[in-house]
Amino acid sequence: MSHHMILLLMMCVCFCGFGGQEIVTTNAAASPAAVKLTGNISQVEEAAYLRIYYGQTFKVIKNGFDGKSYLLIQNNSKMATKTKYCTSRIKSFVIPLANYSIDADYFPVSFFELLGLLGSLKGITSEYVSSECVLKLYNEGQIQLVNKTQPQELTQFAAHFIVNTDQPQSCNFATFLPMGEEAPLQKAEWIKYLGVFANLETRANQVYNVIKNNYMCLSKAATSRAAPYKPIVAWMSYNDGVWSFAKETYKLKYVEDSGGENIDNSINKVTYNISMPDDLEAFHAILCTIDVVIDETYTSDLLAYNASTFLQNLNVEDQSCFGFMANQSLWRHDKRIQKSIALDWYDGAISQPHLALADLIEALFPSANYTTTYFRNIAKGEGVVSISPEMCNRESYVPMEPSIVACS
Repeated sequence: MSHHMILLLMMCVCFCGFGGQEIVTTNAAASPAAVKLTGNISQVEEAAYLRIYYGQTFKVIKNGFDGKSYLLIQNNSKMATKTKYCTSRIKSFVIPLANYSIDADYFPVSFFELLGLLGSLKGITSEYVSSECVLKLYNEGQIQLVNKTQPQELTQFAAHFIVNTDQPQSCNFATFLPMGEEAPLQKAEWIKYLGVFANLETRANQVYNVIKNNYMCLSKAATSRAAPYKPIVAWMSYNDGVWSFAKETYKLKYVEDSGGENIDNSINKVTYNISMPDDLEAFHAILCTIDVVIDETYTSDLLAYNASTFLQNLNVEDQSCFGFMANQSLWRHDKRIQKSIALDWYDGAISQPHLALADLIEALFPSANYTTTYFRNIAKGEGVVSISPEMCNRESYVPMEPSIVACS
């Protein structure tokens, strides 16, 4: 049997059942039984769309979002010079990656920062990123701006990481889509995906465990809080005369884990056209039950958007029953922003969800001694933090350490 046929057989053994989570190595020349590996490896615990398997000189990632298998070959192995795959379902990469680029639109580059991999980032498709250290490297000329409409510019990198799978892809494209997971910790665990590309599984495991433990501690403290009732929370947004209540699973999970309660699930209507009297009346009634509002309305002018703008968009004359206004609990998650476009909510809050949880706990149970990271209270006139390269306080090769929130 040829070398390539053996390798394909091994990959088939790994992925005939995507449901399995065990880490195994398959050696076709030895016993057919799986051999357990120890050491610098990662095992998936929470993520639903990620699987990792190990061989002696290679690794395989199964990506549930794009349906692809990524064969990662160690650069010091014979296989590295003899094996190359680029099909609709299988791609191969030589690791650790010599360099990489990212499709910067809504890309959570903070995962790379936590691993200390910014020094290998050599290309971005947009300067609208929410990382101060990426901006610093870009300004210094260490990262180049590449045109993603010119595929040949992207092939110069060992890997080009993307979040949008609906585009023509070259052989070096790899999908990195933690935001597609449904729970905060599932998203955070995708640091292990990048760790595999860099042979940094031990670091990835360490970072994830710190984040997970802090998240679970904060949630336990919040949900066991002695309170007469749980605050009712609504994520909502306005667009072209219509208000909508968000139903994304991870947002509802954040509310539950912070000790709050989501708006009544019996409310089967999630959109309300305020130009229609019946809709407006029903919408008004729901607003009277809410204690905390997270306003996700898109605006091109964050500095001008305030509580008055929100109330005008409601189009409700009688606001006397609005508990969230009486208690000054009207929030947005756009506190950290770069050029009014790149929100750190879609970057740092994905890799470090415990900070987003801590913000929400502060919104539900104000302590007055905690400074939020991603949320700002527009009922109190809180403004934004503009991200700039001057805010970067470490070298590109130094890993960013997770921020730990005090928890007892």
